[in-house]
Amino acid sequence: MNQPASSIACPAILVAAPASGQGKTTVTAALARLHARQGRRVRVFKCGPDFLDPFWHTLASGAPVHQLDLWMTGEADCRARLHAAAQEADLIIVEGVMGLFDGEPSAADLAQRFGLPILAVVDASSMAGTFGALAYGLQHYREGLRLAGVLANRVASERHADMLQGSLREPDQWLGALMRNPALTLPERHLGLVAATELSDAMERLDAAADALVDTPLGRMGTAELQRWIVNFPAADAVSRSQPLLGKTVAVAMDKAFCFIYAANIECLQALGALVTYFSPLADRALPACDAVWLPGGYPELHAERLSANYALRDSLRAHVAQGKPVWAECGGMMVLFDELVDKDGQRHIMWGLLPGKVTMQKRLAGLGSQQLLIDGEQLRGHTFHYSTSDTPLLPLVRTSRPEGNATAQDGEAVYVQSSVGASYFHAWFPSSPALVARLFSQGLQRVPQELSA
Repeated sequence: MNQPASSIACPAILVAAPASGQGKTTVTAALARLHARQGRRVRVFKCGPDFLDPFWHTLASGAPVHQLDLWMTGEADCRARLHAAAQEADLIIVEGVMGLFDGEPSAADLAQRFGLPILAVVDASSMAGTFGALAYGLQHYREGLRLAGVLANRVASERHADMLQGSLREPDQWLGALMRNPALTLPERHLGLVAATELSDAMERLDAAADALVDTPLGRMGTAELQRWIVNFPAADAVSRSQPLLGKTVAVAMDKAFCFIYAANIECLQALGALVTYFSPLADRALPACDAVWLPGGYPELHAERLSANYALRDSLRAHVAQGKPVWAECGGMMVLFDELVDKDGQRHIMWGLLPGKVTMQKRLAGLGSQQLLIDGEQLRGHTFHYSTSDTPLLPLVRTSRPEGNATAQDGEAVYVQSSVGASYFHAWFPSSPALVARLFSQGLQRVPQELSA
């Protein structure tokens, strides 16, 4: 079969499910680990905004994990990343988000746009014949989708597996069964999975999950069988980019308290010319020499006592701000900057006091969904996902909005500015607006360049 010279062929699969909680992440990581152990170069992507699942996929594959989302990251970005991965990989695995057809855009939209075959993972713990109906529905609900097969998860017995397999209208769609095993469940907390970097036995967990796949038809697929999943990935248009951050150093907080960092955001800063350096607000007593600071999201509420006691780093950050140097703080990064943090047990912690007010942990989600920040014609895309609320006398400089909303909608996140500090619950995908990102880490949001405000 002839293919355009600009396209690259590579086996690829999108791991999807009829709903959340079916086991997509475990199966994706297990499949990546299994093929990596066999010597294949595996690249994994995550559909939609997610910081935590990629920790597991990075460990399983041994390669960086990027997000794919037709709205947040954009079709051109998705195309470029898939094409680049296809040039170096033997297998590309994309983990879907929620149910196959859930969300706008959905995992099905992504699969259809790029011709990705779909592996459906179904929690079959409480069904028999309905398993076949679900498989048939996932395949035929929308025209143009390519179902590679179905994997039954949390199966009770071999007899149960036989019943599930017999329910399929197309027997060759059967890719096996994973037996019910609590050891194959990845640990969770209030924002999602516990990061693989926090667990000393993370690799052992992945190996156990990979071992469980070995005796399934899915696990027995070798190089020849993977050709059934071949996809041609077209090249994206080349993007020319200036380097407005050339010569500047951006210090990024990174430790157990601040770990919600898209790999693509670091790459974006570097592409803009910045030298990226890292520090730990939990352990370090001073900022590294830098021109700007990024405090990403994470779990400051789980480490509030240690963060509160790190007076030296707090004072170093205050000195940075006193010099007019920019700080961009997202979600957890913003939380630590307030005067006070009230944890889920009602305990109050004095924080760093660069923003007036307090944040309070809630028992339910306080913000969730795609968001965009619109400033002077630039659109920075991202999302929000948090369990805390803020109470501050500061008035927002601007609010984010949902993709279908407007910039004044009350369901948007406030963006606060105090001196050279910009802060919001909004998690930004930096490559969506390199120009605005360069501004965040050079002038900040208060000092508006004349050419942008005109």
